[in-house]
Amino acid sequence: MAGGPMLIAVAPNGARKTKLDHAKLPLTSAELIKTAISCMEAGSAMMHFHVRDSSGKHTLDHKIYGPVLRELETVVGQNMLLQVSSESAGIYQPDEQIEQMKRLAPHCLSCGLRELVKDQNDYAAGHAFFSELRRAGVLVQYILYSPADVEWYETLCTMGVLPGENHLLLFVLGRYRQEGKQTCDLHSYVTALQRKSPWMACGFGQVEHRIMAQAAELGGHARVGFENNQHLPDGTEAPDNVALVKITSDLARFAGRTPGDKHFAEFLYGL
Repeated sequence: MAGGPMLIAVAPNGARKTKLDHAKLPLTSAELIKTAISCMEAGSAMMHFHVRDSSGKHTLDHKIYGPVLRELETVVGQNMLLQVSSESAGIYQPDEQIEQMKRLAPHCLSCGLRELVKDQNDYAAGHAFFSELRRAGVLVQYILYSPADVEWYETLCTMGVLPGENHLLLFVLGRYRQEGKQTCDLHSYVTALQRKSPWMACGFGQVEHRIMAQAAELGGHARVGFENNQHLPDGTEAPDNVALVKITSDLARFAGRTPGDKHFAEFLYGL
């Protein structure tokens, strides 16, 4: 049983869902602020959030993302680490993702590693972008969708494409539109990881709760929320994101751990 604090990140909306998926899905600045405050009180010290354009579609446009980020920073930035997304969602090409993130200049962001560095042809561009982020003090989390992606991460570290050591990782178990059909066990990701890199896990559908329990036992960290799951352990619909954070906080305590605060979240990036 692993000890030490457990960082709980909430991912309250994602790039694809709308109010038709859940009436409490937060999309506006006001809704995101309310969600951040309530989830923080429930044990979350980090929020991974997406924004929408005027037509309700996923956007990385810094002119839209920036104002929302600044509003959140003003209200909860002292106590919660705010993470933006560079996800393409089938809309953006790698060069567009990189350009928008440079213009947004966030303190913390997540990057799907395979989206930006698919093969050796992307080594130079990937190294240049991630090195620039590191020099700017940006906290980057690398998203890995399979044990094979973990091995790819190891390769990119060895080749020097990813600067620095012990990056914060996110293990994603499952896929969109395949909730409840998870077949790959979290242990497969952990076994594939050779470096001393702190990691977080998330899962689709109500299997999320089993994965969070495993993460707590294995010394990992958690990302929960409506982006990936809207259900309680019994299969009924969760009333809001807070309910999922509370369940994960309880799982952490059951494993002998406590929910980590923002200082602990930033500490993970500096290991």
